[in-house]
Amino acid sequence: MVRKVRNIVIFVALVLVACGAFGLWAVPLAKDSGDTEALRTRLLAHLIQNQLAENHYSGKAVDDVLSRAAFELYLEQLDFQKRFLLREDVESLRHYADRIDDEMISGDIQLVRAGSRLLRLRIAAVQDMVPQLMAKEEDFQKQEFFETDPAKRDYCGTLQELRERWRRMLKYQVLLHYAELLLDQQAKADPAALAAKPLNEDLLRQAREKTLSSTRHLLTRLLNESEREHLERYLNAFARAFDPHTNYLAPDEMEDFEISMKGSLEGIGATLREDEGFIRVVEILPGSPAARQGQLQPEDIILKVAEGKREPVDITDTRVRQAVRLIRGRKGTEIRLTVRKPTGVTLVIPLIRDVVEIEEGFVKSAVLPLPGDGSAKIGYLRIPSFYRDFEGNRNGRVARNVTDDVERELKQLQDQGVVGLVLDLRNNGGGALTDAISIAGLFLPQGPMVQVRDGQGDMTVFNDQDVRIVYHDPVVVLVNRFSASASEILAAAIQDYGRGLVVGGDGTHGKGTVQGVFSLDQALEYGPLRGLGPLGALKVTMQKFYRITGASTQVKGVVPDIVLPDSLEFLKSGEQFSKNPLPWDTVAAVSFEPWSEPRPDLEALRRQSRARVSRDADFAAIKTENRRNVERSKNSLRSLRLAAMVQEMAELRNVDEGAEMPGWFGGRGTKNGDLSSILKKDPYAREAAAVLSDLLQFMAGDSRQVVGF
Repeated sequence: MVRKVRNIVIFVALVLVACGAFGLWAVPLAKDSGDTEALRTRLLAHLIQNQLAENHYSGKAVDDVLSRAAFELYLEQLDFQKRFLLREDVESLRHYADRIDDEMISGDIQLVRAGSRLLRLRIAAVQDMVPQLMAKEEDFQKQEFFETDPAKRDYCGTLQELRERWRRMLKYQVLLHYAELLLDQQAKADPAALAAKPLNEDLLRQAREKTLSSTRHLLTRLLNESEREHLERYLNAFARAFDPHTNYLAPDEMEDFEISMKGSLEGIGATLREDEGFIRVVEILPGSPAARQGQLQPEDIILKVAEGKREPVDITDTRVRQAVRLIRGRKGTEIRLTVRKPTGVTLVIPLIRDVVEIEEGFVKSAVLPLPGDGSAKIGYLRIPSFYRDFEGNRNGRVARNVTDDVERELKQLQDQGVVGLVLDLRNNGGGALTDAISIAGLFLPQGPMVQVRDGQGDMTVFNDQDVRIVYHDPVVVLVNRFSASASEILAAAIQDYGRGLVVGGDGTHGKGTVQGVFSLDQALEYGPLRGLGPLGALKVTMQKFYRITGASTQVKGVVPDIVLPDSLEFLKSGEQFSKNPLPWDTVAAVSFEPWSEPRPDLEALRRQSRARVSRDADFAAIKTENRRNVERSKNSLRSLRLAAMVQEMAELRNVDEGAEMPGWFGGRGTKNGDLSSILKKDPYAREAAAVLSDLLQFMAGDSRQVVGF
């Protein structure tokens, strides 16, 4: 949840931060002053460690403990897939594990020089190996295996072991290409019969050429990485040792950040991040080409990028901004992404680049029949994000914001006679805190909605000041584990006041922190330093959210009142799976008046929901798919026999991995005109409506049925 304000600090929501001076006089300018790059490194190190020490919420000391955490993150990004470095290389680098804190303070970054030198040495050795390995004939009937999960591999002990790893890796790639070409050519043939046939020499030649071309491109790109790029990864590892949402944004990444905040760009509409040597999808923007196509989803890993029908480019072990440059392009052009799903399945996703349709990212509503009572109607309201045009507000025009849109939709739903509301916050990654508070105020009288604590322990209680209640009828809030930040604040307020019920999977994302972005280029205003820019920016976690009950939303998120089978259960997604997350804790509760309406028998509602879910074919499919996905994600060892590869590829083609499985509401086709028809296929929306129906019946029934939660 970040919003930009030009100059020194980019403020977040209502947060105003008094920043200490950069202390430029402390930068040792004399040493290496003739070496511009060395001086720039010293300046960056000084600014980053100083700002994190002063402004990060945790107050972590820049010491050996932090240094060791930063080292592990640095090592991961250096060679997470364990394709280059030997164990002896890693051990030699561990010499620096306790020294990163000292390096950041002195500005003399030796680990980057040592790490980049070793990596280039090993990449060059592999570059010599590859043509030799590809020149040898492989036995595709031999029973041997390749481990595809880097986390389950160790670094090789010798160059011979590294050579053997690359032999199997290349063989695996050739088999993949060969199986794809074979199945493309004879799609309807029996896989076993295909595998039993003699090798098609022409297809094998094509498969080998594809593999060799892709590998050469990868190795050349890695060898051409500059010392500055290695430094940027090091600085980001140091920042992420404080918490997963604190990052160094290199100048190009800052430009990408600014573009993403504007909300309109030509591309595919996906937010990406570097993660353990891979490019991982974080979020799909509503109204984007990716959302409309529907196959690309959060937690997918993008392995390769192909421009139209051209050969794919391997983007593993690359910088996110380099990946973004390959993915962006002119409107109307095709891009094909080779994606690995969290289940381990590999899928090629074709997308047509386009401008994000902002209209599709706005609030939407529909009127649905009340389950069990065809004459009554309920409202459905989806909030894809907590958007607000801050720039428009500053320029004096009436700028669009999510609160005004929600209020308008609520009034329209009431004009149509709805008796209850399903409020859908699934896949809503947050946005402006001001809107989370004001939207909660549309359902509640004025009062406290969330508490915020800064790094000094000072508490601020944010209240809704509007005495109006725009919507009075019962509410069910629908969430999933991609509901994060401001979404969790809104859901928590509804739950804590007893204003409605929260329904969904086993919990929300658990992001209970606030970030601000500091422009490091402010330092360049100091005359002698102007030639060192641009420096980029630093995104820093500065505050933490707490519910009005005193519990943090950090890590644990919001647990639904009624828990449904989770279609995302197999995903290791959420704050609890991040590295170095800030802990869950509590503060004192604030005084508030609970919702005045009687509260229903929650256990009775849960029993009725469980009974319906047990009879629902879609939820049965979700449970079955979850079990299958868990098994797929565990099975990362791949056979290097042709018959096994062809059989596996054929089976995967018969499974529509790209289709939205029941309950995945990724945003495909969400225009107002067809929203109702989509919701009919959505078991979570159906069950939320059924819970709302039960809630209405309890509220209309005998008061003796009404008990506290």
